[in-house]
Amino acid sequence: MSIRKIIAIFKKQIKDTLKNKTVLIQFIMFPFLTIILTNAMPVSEMPENYFVTLFATMYIAMVPLTCMAAIIAEEKEKKTLRVLMMSNVKAWEYLIGVGSYILAICLLGSLVFGAVGHYQGMKLLQFMIIMLIGIVSSTLIGASIGIWSKNQMSASSLTVPVMLILSFLPMISMFNEKVAKVSKFIYSQQIINLMNQINSSSLNQESIRIIAVNILLVVIVFIFAYKRCGLDA
Repeated sequence: MSIRKIIAIFKKQIKDTLKNKTVLIQFIMFPFLTIILTNAMPVSEMPENYFVTLFATMYIAMVPLTCMAAIIAEEKEKKTLRVLMMSNVKAWEYLIGVGSYILAICLLGSLVFGAVGHYQGMKLLQFMIIMLIGIVSSTLIGASIGIWSKNQMSASSLTVPVMLILSFLPMISMFNEKVAKVSKFIYSQQIINLMNQINSSSLNQESIRIIAVNILLVVIVFIFAYKRCGLDA
């Protein structure tokens, strides 16, 4: 595995994002909305850091998933990946390069959420770790969809329902107990639970176990998609 090639892929994605305004907007939209609504609607009846928790979870469930899937599917459709494979870039080098780029830029967005939520010290560290776990999980799902899809349209048809389930089920569960019984099994719901427990003395062990099972399932799906389709198909 070549670090130089991974860094080159990383830099390539930065240039591509600056050219692609649709992807760029996704990275900045939710942090921007959090800043605006937190300062514009300081309602005392709302839970502490309500907008931070809400939009941070939607950010985790939507942005890394859709961007990772879109990047891989687009480059497969345009035959860019085939050119990279023929240029002696290994599939894992490409995936690590793109994945590390998604991770880095999403963590920058996470710092904005942390700053708006006034997290400091260990609380900020806890918040960033929770965000990291969610981002990695969604990035792996996005990679699986991108690898499985033949083009951008098929990637979008798979991404949208998955994204809606991960982002909106936790939000709906706040008002519907029946939905809450289902949503508790997905990692995005447990991410919200862990964020709400940052100020407590200990984190819920059940949430950690459910997230661990989710990550295991996501890894299995990713491995299956990679072995079935690969990147050079």
